[in-house]
Amino acid sequence: MTDPRFGGKLLAAVRKLPFGSGVIFRHYALEVKQRRALFRQITHICRQRGHLVLLAGNQRDAMRWHADGFHQRSVNRSAMLQSAAVHDWRELARARRYNCEMILVSPIFSTKSHPDARPMGLPMLNRIAARAGGAKVIALGGVTRQKAGMLNPRLVHGWAAIDGLKP
Repeated sequence: MTDPRFGGKLLAAVRKLPFGSGVIFRHYALEVKQRRALFRQITHICRQRGHLVLLAGNQRDAMRWHADGFHQRSVNRSAMLQSAAVHDWRELARARRYNCEMILVSPIFSTKSHPDARPMGLPMLNRIAARAGGAKVIALGGVTRQKAGMLNPRLVHGWAAIDGLKP
């Protein structure tokens, strides 16, 4: 997940992702012109590396910007690849109702991004993942390369990070 905290190291971090990863492009605070220019740079790298690029925002913008899909908190039915944040059972039910292909379950561990959020831990992640209804489950929140080894590969497709990926 992109974040302004990467500073000038964002593009280098995207280049270091393993082949076939994905990037959820956020950078909400940038003006539209700057945001779109940075998105194009990220997309160029991602296309070279076989990564998916999802735009944090709505489906219409994701289509206009030529993203592979979109990520937003309020899910809707879509023919486009859609990911959703899942923090509890209610959000899981909504993501399943709208057939989200990917869900980002968080926070798994304590995280700098949301220091006041109570981590759900691995047992809760596994319970949610077991009921994901075919959606690919991505663990988020305090996940590092080391902690990713603790994830159950039968239930969890992968992991996402911000601080855990900083070069």
